[in-house]
Amino acid sequence: MSRTNPPPKRRFTQRTAILSATALLAAGVGAGGLMQGTASANALGCSVDYSTNDWGSGFTANITINNGGSAAINGWTLTYAYSGNQRLQQGWNAQWSQSGSNVTASNLDWNRNISAGSSVSFGGNFSYSGSNAAPTSFSVNGVNCSDDGGSGGSDGGNGGNDGGNGGNDGGNGGNDGGNGGNGGTNPPPGERVDNPYVGAGVYVNPEWSANAASEPGGSAIAHLPTGVWLDRIAAIEGSGQAGNRTMGLREHLDEAVVQAQDHDNFVFQVVIYNLPGRDCAALASNGELGAEELDRYKDEYIAPIADILSDSKYSDLRIVAVIEIDSLPNLVTNVGNSEGATEMCDRMLANRGYVRGVGHALATLGAIPNVYNYIDAAHHGWIGWDSNFVPSAQIFREAAGAEGATPADVHGFITNTSNYSPTVEPYFKVTDTVNGVSVRQAEFVDWNDYVDEQSFAQALRQELVRQGFDSGIGMLIDTSRNGWGGPNRPTGPGPMTNVDAYVDGSRIEQRFNKGNWCNQAGAGLGERPTTAPAPGIDAYVWIKPPGESDGASREIPNDEGKGFDRMCDPTYQGNARNGFSPSGALPDAPVAGHWFSAQFRELLANAYPPVN
Repeated sequence: MSRTNPPPKRRFTQRTAILSATALLAAGVGAGGLMQGTASANALGCSVDYSTNDWGSGFTANITINNGGSAAINGWTLTYAYSGNQRLQQGWNAQWSQSGSNVTASNLDWNRNISAGSSVSFGGNFSYSGSNAAPTSFSVNGVNCSDDGGSGGSDGGNGGNDGGNGGNDGGNGGNDGGNGGNGGTNPPPGERVDNPYVGAGVYVNPEWSANAASEPGGSAIAHLPTGVWLDRIAAIEGSGQAGNRTMGLREHLDEAVVQAQDHDNFVFQVVIYNLPGRDCAALASNGELGAEELDRYKDEYIAPIADILSDSKYSDLRIVAVIEIDSLPNLVTNVGNSEGATEMCDRMLANRGYVRGVGHALATLGAIPNVYNYIDAAHHGWIGWDSNFVPSAQIFREAAGAEGATPADVHGFITNTSNYSPTVEPYFKVTDTVNGVSVRQAEFVDWNDYVDEQSFAQALRQELVRQGFDSGIGMLIDTSRNGWGGPNRPTGPGPMTNVDAYVDGSRIEQRFNKGNWCNQAGAGLGERPTTAPAPGIDAYVWIKPPGESDGASREIPNDEGKGFDRMCDPTYQGNARNGFSPSGALPDAPVAGHWFSAQFRELLANAYPPVN
């Protein structure tokens, strides 16, 4: 549902024109946990975090080198050994090799430097039979980092992992050791931690899970955690929801308490999504509240949500609240004289309804000790241009000071919610050149400063800190539909004949244009929910439940306030917001939020990593 509105195209007469890998993969069986399980070591400031996603005959090894010293590491080589018959099959984000039981991984050009206090992550797939014991020691540049039983870190280290492995697509099945917290103990219930996902299970919505399991092959991912969407007032009590859902917020929270019994800590993800004049630049997910109904938003929507979340029986849950997707960036990109301007967006800018509404939600929910507010921050294909980037950060800061809110009410931000932008483009980067021409000049990139979500999210985090947010804020990335696997996924860089051929042959993203947002054909499930995959990233999450429509492909009468947007029509040839490109939408789609079986099956088939 996130929209794109690039600045006017900047062309020249001559034009022919990522960072870390996933780490600590997790999503628990049954109660769907994201968690960390590590084999760590410390010596001379270095530490190595090691975790696996094991499916019985093979596994993914996720490795992070942490530089705890005072000087940068310029070039690195990691060595370690297995005690069994584990054999390297493929690796990424490092130069991998194996000789007997000894494994070596060395830096690539782009990740050779690890500054003090930073880390680098990479991974590989291995086969094995019999047992799969973790390595007991690691060396970095010949320095032995012997196993000390757990990474200390600011939280006191990870206490252990006796949950077992949940299978190829479930990740690790549990983590009863959890994060040790200060002094090796968990923080008191309700007290906020730096990263709520560390050492925690995450809520599996049983209604989404049942829909997923009803599809062929869907049971392989039906145990994974997704967000609970409150997209209208009636959804709070469970009535009148999309797709015949019947559970209200309190029923979901009660179920979360039950699922949490198998975990030391537990996250519940809820989407706050009902601003007045919602989605001012689109029609498919327009809301029920008019542009001037801010008081209704406060009294009939936020107030009852806050009352329920404040119930003491939910105080042990870590409640992650995703605040109002597709709102604030519209006040930068779709107003005034911009190509994508709309009358409604101009109105919401003038009456400050979005700024005040988000501020009120932050202040009200931020007053609840166990709520973690994450503001929606669009995606790189929406605000990645230099003309949109800083102004968007400034409007986020303005909202965090409205209606009694302060930056302290903001725990972090989330990018790519309900969108399709790839987490990492593995085969090209924005700094590449072809015959002296920058990748930024390619037709598809169109002078954007970013080509993927992770580099964008990490850069945006730095800008948000400069704008006055706390230096400890974390980022989430919605990876529910950005895998882009399947037969059309490239396996290496494109041809170097010209910059367009290079980008189009390299990019895993297969949209016609980054402005296409509705039910995209060819998309696939992305990285499974993962804790702390890269510096500054709290988690990869599935906030948009895969298989729920972005919008109807034709006019469908409904009582949910959701209109028909031509961007959901597969025959539509576009507008200024998507460079007048074909919409790329799937046919026969239902109203936004309703179950879309054909889309779910395509996402499953094109998943990357693949679903086995």
